[in-house]
Amino acid sequence: MSEVRAVDGRPAAPVTVRLREWEEGDLWVLRRTNSAEMTEHLGGPESESQLLDRQERYLRLDGDGGRMYVVMANIGADTGAGPAEDAVGSIGFWGRVWQEEPVYETGWGVFPEFQGHGIAAAAARAVVERAAAIGTRRHLHAYPSVDHPASNAVCRRAGFTLLGEVGFEYPKGNPIRCNDWRIELPASPAESIPR
Repeated sequence: MSEVRAVDGRPAAPVTVRLREWEEGDLWVLRRTNSAEMTEHLGGPESESQLLDRQERYLRLDGDGGRMYVVMANIGADTGAGPAEDAVGSIGFWGRVWQEEPVYETGWGVFPEFQGHGIAAAAARAVVERAAAIGTRRHLHAYPSVDHPASNAVCRRAGFTLLGEVGFEYPKGNPIRCNDWRIELPASPAESIPR
């Protein structure tokens, strides 16, 4: 769990961010992040059949292949036992080969009404910890569009290092320029024991 505060100077109570593993009932999160506003830098909204395929891929991700999560934050009304948690978006990591190295890639989406409070950066820091604990790869990359300042700021705030611009095709047939951000994953305790 990570705590965040408003980044624009507005007074705000600390917000705690937690990642919950993706479940069968989380298709609504995919549908919610499939708006024109949230997919502007990703080639636009997907069709319902593409969302259903994506849901199945998310459910199949496991262990070293990656994981998907719903980002939860305690920004709701106080229930008497403390603020209630709300689903505010999604984040995950998945395996790929990049420049001949097996790495993880990450991506996220925070619902518009929850953006601008550091939630995505806190979720990105949490996914770094998850990828390090679960997986076997040394680096986690993020590839936000060069013209998406908010996602590039998330990478910077989460501790990623900018390696430079790269060309991508996403979705297939749609060439885009992205920034390649990378963070080294901390070794798991088992890997740090001398052999």
